[in-house]
Amino acid sequence: MRPPLSSKERSLFGQVVKNYESKQYKKGLKAADQILRKVPDHGDTQAMKALIINSQGNSEEAFALAKLALKNDMRSHVCWHVYGLLYRSAKNFEEAIKAYKFALKLEPESQQIQRDLALLQMQMRDYQGYIQSRRAILQGRSSLRQNWTALAIAHHVAGNLVDAERTLTTYEETLNSPPPRSDTEHSEAVLYKNTIIAEMGDTERALDHLDAVSKNNLDRTAVMEMRAQYLLDLGRKEEAEKAYRALLVRNAEYRLYYDGLEAALGLKKTDIRPLQSLYEDYAQKNPRGDAARRIPLDFLDGDDFGVAADQYLQRMLHKSVPSTFANIKALYSDTKKRDTIQELVEGYVNGAHNVQSNGSAEKQVNGDVPPFEASVYYFLAQHYDFHLSRDLTKATKYIDKAISSTPGSVDFHMTKARIWKHYGDSQKASETMEKARSLDERDRYINSKAAKYQLRNSENEAALENMSKFTRNEASGGPLGDLHDMQCVWYITEDGEAYLRQGNLGLALKRFTAVYNIFEVWQEDQFDFHSFSLRKGQIRAYVDMIRWEDRLREDPYFSRAAISAASIYVLLHDSPEFAHGGLANGVNGNSKNRDTAEQKKAKKKAKKDQLKQEQIEAEKKDSKKTASVSADGEPKKEDKDPLGAELIKTSEPLKEAMKFVTPLLEFSPKNIKAQAVGFEIFIRRKKYLLALRSILAAHKIDPSSPSAHEQLLRFCHTLDSIQEPLIPKVAEVISTELSAILPKDTDLLDLNASFLSTHSTSPLHIQAGLRTRQFLDPKSLNQNTRDLLQTLDLQSNSVDHAIAGLELLKEWKAEPSLKEEYIALARKRWPEATAFKEPSN
Repeated sequence: MRPPLSSKERSLFGQVVKNYESKQYKKGLKAADQILRKVPDHGDTQAMKALIINSQGNSEEAFALAKLALKNDMRSHVCWHVYGLLYRSAKNFEEAIKAYKFALKLEPESQQIQRDLALLQMQMRDYQGYIQSRRAILQGRSSLRQNWTALAIAHHVAGNLVDAERTLTTYEETLNSPPPRSDTEHSEAVLYKNTIIAEMGDTERALDHLDAVSKNNLDRTAVMEMRAQYLLDLGRKEEAEKAYRALLVRNAEYRLYYDGLEAALGLKKTDIRPLQSLYEDYAQKNPRGDAARRIPLDFLDGDDFGVAADQYLQRMLHKSVPSTFANIKALYSDTKKRDTIQELVEGYVNGAHNVQSNGSAEKQVNGDVPPFEASVYYFLAQHYDFHLSRDLTKATKYIDKAISSTPGSVDFHMTKARIWKHYGDSQKASETMEKARSLDERDRYINSKAAKYQLRNSENEAALENMSKFTRNEASGGPLGDLHDMQCVWYITEDGEAYLRQGNLGLALKRFTAVYNIFEVWQEDQFDFHSFSLRKGQIRAYVDMIRWEDRLREDPYFSRAAISAASIYVLLHDSPEFAHGGLANGVNGNSKNRDTAEQKKAKKKAKKDQLKQEQIEAEKKDSKKTASVSADGEPKKEDKDPLGAELIKTSEPLKEAMKFVTPLLEFSPKNIKAQAVGFEIFIRRKKYLLALRSILAAHKIDPSSPSAHEQLLRFCHTLDSIQEPLIPKVAEVISTELSAILPKDTDLLDLNASFLSTHSTSPLHIQAGLRTRQFLDPKSLNQNTRDLLQTLDLQSNSVDHAIAGLELLKEWKAEPSLKEEYIALARKRWPEATAFKEPSN
């Protein structure tokens, strides 16, 4: 039974609640203690005190006090509500939902508890529960439009489109008079209703509804775009044509409008003359525009393409537009167009093609713009650096000419750095990009580029120094701390990969874990928008955000960080000794196959590097002891594991790896690298069904994938060599599923030989085939090493592929003479590549 409070204590309790809501925590605690001195077992007061303590950062003490409050008053909805709030702050949403539901049983009419429950249900994508909660909230306060809209959203995201539309219509019918035109919430709501009707497939009704509400709608562009699309879908092409032409008047550079106009006119890409006439007309209407001149290059061919490309290129090069090559490189998938462009631009240099005077294009306003010749050299440098037309010798020649004509051009130096990168010389690439940065020290983009190239050259400190020019260096943790606070995922990912290449597994894991945590924060950040978007009426943007959040783990930066982190944990499982040192050759090295001398040398170097890093961190700590308080007076958070030493000392590396891989396998199942690393974890955990699932998924994505082939044969080889037989049901499932991609009684060596023969021109496929042959037949080492050397002669080989081949030789513990022969052959083909240069004394 709840102890009764006197009027004075009831007043004090109300003050506690107000103090908590206004974040006056000290006053709130003082008032709560006053009540508890008089009524020590008052559960509600204990619960509110726990909530205040939790807000001050003492979650363990808060939970203990909340449990005591529940013990004293199990029938208090306040205690259960607070218990749920504590779990919510601890990100344990499942337990929070349970507590909220129990609180609602005790106080069914509480709008606040119902609202908190609804927000968590949306966060957890419990759509059916969300519908029930939103219906209960609506019944409690049916006068608020946002409650109707929220119920419509609940039905929408759950797939109940008819109910969603009915909810919005019901509210509209309750209005005594139409809202004013300035009502943005109404304007957004009617368009949201229109999108629901369209998603139902009732385009005719969606168009009628749009016409009825469009006059007073504030989002004119959205109305015009939706109307044009509806008309096109309904086959009313004359009206659709007018609609798209009206849109092009508003924005003549938006390509989708041109695509819509083409469809409305019934034009196909083979209707060359009508299309050409259409775009010539728009080019004349928009003399400063680009789209109407660029789009025809996609469908023109032959002499027509040559004339149009000549006009376009000369116009852009006379204006010295830096993005000219970026605009047209998509055409290079057509070899004839690529060759025509090359012939044209080469002709501008050697005089084979007439060059228009600058008056044919717009007059130059800025006298500092590079001349036409420099722009041509710059274009050709990019052309010969591009992977579909690569000739790095010519690219270097032209970029040097461009730089000599305009030494102060940032773009020219950036391109030269990119050329060095493709040569494989990360040192020169980094130095050249740093030179480009020095030409414009106020430009954040080039500053970031320079830092990225320095990280690719393992210059982590120099990269951080560059980034510090655009960070709040007084923040906790300095420039790196600010980059984490600003959630700069590209830098943190690149930093982690740089440490991984250096063999510093601790710092690499530290960075990848930081990226993982940032994505967790992004996932949690949507919580505030569940209520904010309803208050502001931004419904369509909110639904788009929900759908984007559902695809969040498909982000390439998350994939890179998660796969790299999981690979490190797999390595730590195979070689636990690296938890106490490092890995000199990065994650690609195989500790089980390395020479003893190399291993000792690697450990010694890793230990030396670790001691050096610890000394640097200790010096940083000493220098920051006097600055333990931030500018806003809050204590700065201290990182207790700055080097990631605790991360790599885990006793269950495969379990830690699953934390990174599980979101990828669940939300990004078409990522073949994720399936590959998933297989590596499952096969080590002896989860053969899950390993097979990864193989089947990878095979479905790309049946000819090198990793999929290698892992399939490894899986079969592993099953043949296990000592304890599988459970009959498991064996039956594996046999049935495996037969879909691999016939029974297939000879693995013969299958691998066929794979090598089929992919005889692909270095990566050959490497996978040779690695497979090596573990199937260990006696084939000599043949495998000779075949690997021959891959260096393949035209399709690249620096990265050659480096992977060198790592394969190390994995096989090949003779030093073979490694030296491989490096010598690789150096002969890629003399500038850092990986194959002779070590300097």
